[in-house]
Amino acid sequence: MQVLFKVVRQNSDTAPRIQTYELEVDPGVTILDCLNQIKWEQDGTLAFRKNCRNTICGSCGMRINGRSALACKENVGSEVARLQEIAAHSPTAADAVPTITIAPMGNMPVIKDLVVDMKSFWDHLQAVDPFVSTGARQVPEREFLQTPEERERLNQVGNCILCGACYSECNAREVNPEFVGPHALAKAYRTIADSRDSQTEKRLEDYSQGTQGVWGCTRCYYCNVVCPMDVAPMDQIGKIKQAILDRQETPVTRPIRHRRVLIDLVKQGGWIDERRFGLKVVGDSFRDWKGLLSLGPLGLRMLARGKFPCRFEPSEGTTQIRALIESVQAVEDHSSADA
Repeated sequence: MQVLFKVVRQNSDTAPRIQTYELEVDPGVTILDCLNQIKWEQDGTLAFRKNCRNTICGSCGMRINGRSALACKENVGSEVARLQEIAAHSPTAADAVPTITIAPMGNMPVIKDLVVDMKSFWDHLQAVDPFVSTGARQVPEREFLQTPEERERLNQVGNCILCGACYSECNAREVNPEFVGPHALAKAYRTIADSRDSQTEKRLEDYSQGTQGVWGCTRCYYCNVVCPMDVAPMDQIGKIKQAILDRQETPVTRPIRHRRVLIDLVKQGGWIDERRFGLKVVGDSFRDWKGLLSLGPLGLRMLARGKFPCRFEPSEGTTQIRALIESVQAVEDHSSADA
């Protein structure tokens, strides 16, 4: 089949430009095979990373038609089918030559063409100290044993190959350079879930600081969507948040109040009473005067535009909503007790 490849090309000191290559390829070949063909037969200056060619090393991460993926995993046929499904309502879609656009990953500066500088990626991973500490649990003269159940908790996050796809698409990282990223927090959960680690309390305290840790996640879910290994980074971030909330001695910071107050208000009324939400979260129930003062300008603008709710009407089905929340909490409590 005939396919056009539009590749975004640039050097670190130049503006991006698009270069088009035309290939005759089999639908079963991978995007990486096509890039190899371009480099070997048409343009030897094209730069991209690769290594294993078998979804193991994570080197060939790039944006393929707008989403981060591994070039060695995606094939031409499935990608063209996906594009045709998106363009199904276009009358000319069937006659057009399929076009696949390749761009470098996001949230990292470009070195050349599809090669990005991953220094921030590795620095943020290092920041969460993703290494198991066994200092307090040394067992002399024999290895540290785990039960099959303890080991099974590590399987999903252990599948991470550090390809950078989740980091590339992270909206929180795009607006907050201090946020360590979904890859780092997924690895962080691996240490928390590991029965051999002796630093759990300190880790939870560190991961709860400001918006560089778990509270910086905006829960956009895109890291789960693009992860080629089904690590589900956002789910792992949620588990760390729950572990922090379950600690009796946890200092009640604004992010923690946000989570707790949101659940409490939904249980009470089926949806959020915005008046109480601001006072309880930002104003810490009248204990944080700076927070209360910061609400003033917003409150005045809402009043001026008639958008301040004068009263709160509980939603229909509040009883059912409360029962669902309490059922989920009971299941989570039971799972935590078993763990």
